[in-house]
Amino acid sequence: MELFEGLSKKISGKKIRIVFPEGTEPRILGAAVRLLAEDLCQPILLGNVKEIKEAAKSRGFNLHDITIIDPNDYDAFDQMVESFVERRKGKATKEQAQTLLREETYFGTMLVYMGLADGLVSGAVHSTGDTVRPALQIIKTKPGVSRTSGAFIMIHNNMREKYLFSDCAINVNPNAQELAEIAVESAKTAEMFGIEPNVAMLSFSTKGSAASPEVDKVVEATRIAQELAPQYNIDGELQFDAAFVPAVAKQKSPESKVAGRATVFVFPEIQSGNIGYKIAQRFGGFEAIGPILQGLNKPISDLSRGSNEEDVYKLAIITANQVLIG
Repeated sequence: MELFEGLSKKISGKKIRIVFPEGTEPRILGAAVRLLAEDLCQPILLGNVKEIKEAAKSRGFNLHDITIIDPNDYDAFDQMVESFVERRKGKATKEQAQTLLREETYFGTMLVYMGLADGLVSGAVHSTGDTVRPALQIIKTKPGVSRTSGAFIMIHNNMREKYLFSDCAINVNPNAQELAEIAVESAKTAEMFGIEPNVAMLSFSTKGSAASPEVDKVVEATRIAQELAPQYNIDGELQFDAAFVPAVAKQKSPESKVAGRATVFVFPEIQSGNIGYKIAQRFGGFEAIGPILQGLNKPISDLSRGSNEEDVYKLAIITANQVLIG
């Protein structure tokens, strides 16, 4: 079964509420109309109601039955402010909250926190920081997870090849503990997409072929990840060819349960992760879906600003599926 067909069937008719802070953006409008028409979720658009309706009309989109909320004209705004101040535990005054919650990303994240929406998709216009910052301040990470991380589902050859690359979007240079947590959360994300989680902790070294603090970090992260989640196959340190190519794995790491058959690739820092997924996307012809934010208490998803309407549609489906699995 095609990946997104299967994911769509899981959420069809469930009326999962996904909030889109960038309500006037044409890519968002097109995806929202399609998602509602296919009964995959209940979109909530944020922004000035008149501007959103005019943007939709100019492109022939019918917003009938789609909820539109203007943060500057919201009946329960005072209650939201009080809830935000309480959540921030002294880190924001009432006046600061009133200012922040006029911003669509903060407002939308509070809708999710307060149970008025189930998930959020942003980033078509806003930066990653604009999406992640309110998520970390309001939604926060799950117990046992110190950082959120960003994974990409990499799809190729008419869905016959599916892999997960992580972290390619959030953490600049995670330490060993953080890298281990990223590996475990990535394994869980892979399972959601029907990918058997054989997790490779990537490095420029394979099993001691090079020595450096960078290698030591990956070795330590592998050890911690194996302790945190012994139910998963997690191994490292592995060079990409040793992780991916069976013949190379046989030479470099013949005893490994992951080498040569890896499906989840955990990069040691963001530079290699971001470069790696874009090389696969541009040179290898892979479709990159994401980044999918991992480790948060509720689903918040960050689009690339270069995304198209189809990317918005697919990431919303992924976000709705994250709602189902909790």
